[in-house]
Amino acid sequence: MKFKIHLDIDSTDKTAVDVLGESTELTRQAIKQAMTKGAVWLTRNMSTQRVRRADKPLKPGDELHLYFDQTVLEQQPNNAALVVDEGLYSIWYKPYGMLCQGSKWGDHCTINRWVEKNLEPQRPAFIVHRLDRAATGLIIIAHQKKIAAYFSNLFQCREIEKKYQAIVEGEFPDKIKLNADIENKPALSHAKAIAYNPSTNQSLVDVTIETGRKHQIRRHLSEAGFPIIGDRLYGQSDEYTSDLCLSSYYLSFVSPSDHVKKNYHLPDNLRLQFKY
Repeated sequence: MKFKIHLDIDSTDKTAVDVLGESTELTRQAIKQAMTKGAVWLTRNMSTQRVRRADKPLKPGDELHLYFDQTVLEQQPNNAALVVDEGLYSIWYKPYGMLCQGSKWGDHCTINRWVEKNLEPQRPAFIVHRLDRAATGLIIIAHQKKIAAYFSNLFQCREIEKKYQAIVEGEFPDKIKLNADIENKPALSHAKAIAYNPSTNQSLVDVTIETGRKHQIRRHLSEAGFPIIGDRLYGQSDEYTSDLCLSSYYLSFVSPSDHVKKNYHLPDNLRLQFKY
């Protein structure tokens, strides 16, 4: 079931759950779950935000929005893993399938929502950079708006070092410089071989990027003739059964906490491994 509804509020004697219960065939429990998962929005004074509290008081002039998609709401994200909590920010392992951005239909499968619900002590969680839904690895979560702005500036000034690993089809050469434009914009990647598995004809490669175009690593490796295993979008095989074998394993930057350069590595048990 999928539908959306927009309701004008003209009284103060009902909560969001009351209004939605009267205007839809959903049970109160289903409405509360939809609210918790980010599918209910409230417009007030020209500002529209998610509303999660079942007892949220309403005011005349408000507009309530429900974006209900049973398929989206039934999705269950894999568990993210805390790598280190630095107080003002934290470093997490984002698993396959977890999103870095929600939609009007819900946000319960996003990394920032996961962090808000599971990090202790609880704090706001702000996304400062993104990984593809199908990619895994290290991601920074800021816990204050000014810290999020700090990281955004670091990314804009290219002062954060990121390294990735991928498992690709074929025997990869020692080193390759990949500089094919993406959507008419310059894009530069550097890749080098780490290991080769002759039994599967697959290579583990290390990748760094000097630009951050959409799907840059996936596109560059595919165009070079070494598509990433599990890449159903840019791969050469439509019979992949594995997840995308692309992971962010290293981050380095000057910390906003103490202004000391910090290096973060993905734990070995979360690194990409050949499947023999």
